[in-house]
Amino acid sequence: MNKKKLVAISAPSGGGKSVVTRHILNKFPDVIFSVSATTRQRRPNEVDGKDYFFLTKEKFEELIAQNQLIEWEELFGNYYGTLKSEVQKAIDNNKIMLFDIDVKGALSLKKHFPNDTLLIFLAPPSKEVLIERLKKRGTESEEQLKNRLARAELEISMSKEFDQIIVNDILEETLQKVEQVFIDNCQ
Repeated sequence: MNKKKLVAISAPSGGGKSVVTRHILNKFPDVIFSVSATTRQRRPNEVDGKDYFFLTKEKFEELIAQNQLIEWEELFGNYYGTLKSEVQKAIDNNKIMLFDIDVKGALSLKKHFPNDTLLIFLAPPSKEVLIERLKKRGTESEEQLKNRLARAELEISMSKEFDQIIVNDILEETLQKVEQVFIDNCQ
């Protein structure tokens, strides 16, 4: 079996992908995290090349025009995306790269690197649990909650394109399942 070098973890908002991603990075120290490019302003304590690759809007648009991004989107007036060169460098150096990425970005990654990519989708146990998790965060207005739920339904419908779907109900069990999928497919 071809060992995967690119592992994308996706989930709806409130689905636990950041927690799972941090766990995998701690458990497997040789795994590198995919650093996104952005045009947003650097915050204090952020390091270029570690937190993000900070680019000008002109440079980012040049990369779009040259097809140098695996995926990109514009959010709140800023661009965010994944540089093809960084992903190719990880593959060339025989490194495993981990992505905390939305469903659309994950599918784009698989399209660009079909033989090297493993897609893992973390599904909520139910719509009610997802609503509860989002409300518990306390960061969403009713309108934002409605928008996130609509997006979650779309993402869940697209998850059939993923290699593995893991229901994220009990966190410890989810972490063990993701670890095992990782070991079976990447180690």
